[in-house]
Amino acid sequence: MRAIVFDFDGLIVDTESAIYVAWREIYLHHGHDLPLETYVQCVGSTFGHYDPMAALEELTGGPVKWDEVLPRKDERIRELQQGLGTLPGVRELLLAADRAGIPCAVASSSQNSHVFSWLDRVGLRDAFSLIRTRDNVRQAKPSPDLFLAAAEGLSLAPGETLVLEDSANGLRAARAAGAPCVIVPSPVTRGSDFSGAAGMLETLAGVELDHLRGLHAAS
Repeated sequence: MRAIVFDFDGLIVDTESAIYVAWREIYLHHGHDLPLETYVQCVGSTFGHYDPMAALEELTGGPVKWDEVLPRKDERIRELQQGLGTLPGVRELLLAADRAGIPCAVASSSQNSHVFSWLDRVGLRDAFSLIRTRDNVRQAKPSPDLFLAAAEGLSLAPGETLVLEDSANGLRAARAAGAPCVIVPSPVTRGSDFSGAAGMLETLAGVELDHLRGLHAAS
């Protein structure tokens, strides 16, 4: 294990819970529910994998006034994300990796503007040697492009990195790239199928580098 590659949403900051709540409220307003097991299909990826907008129009049988709905959704997300900080153990793991000389990277299916804004907000941009988002690659997860780009940017083979992910789409992307992947589920992704993961952790709190090295070696 010569580097650690972090997903962003749901792993560093739990941005995903607010986004799901906002989408579910839109569905309920239009007379339909949005079960978590349905919505989770797009977590860690883009709407090209599962599109809640197209799905709602199919349920309602007609067009939705998205020019009115989407700004309200975005405002609701901002309201629900007020005061969010990093998830337990993230800062401690980054500090331990820095002390051990292990570079850390971010590989996220979100856009540059989203990832950099949040990293600045929580004061962690400088903790990462490399940041790759969907703006830097042809395809987002579950394509392997992001993890291949991260490994290349670190001048490592994918198998020399350890990916930390919270989503099934992220796991599929890491496996396709040939990078061992440890899952730390978020509230939104808990209950997904994580078959093939190199390991699963309830949280990053208290996780030692030696434990991650062992999971990487065993993979």
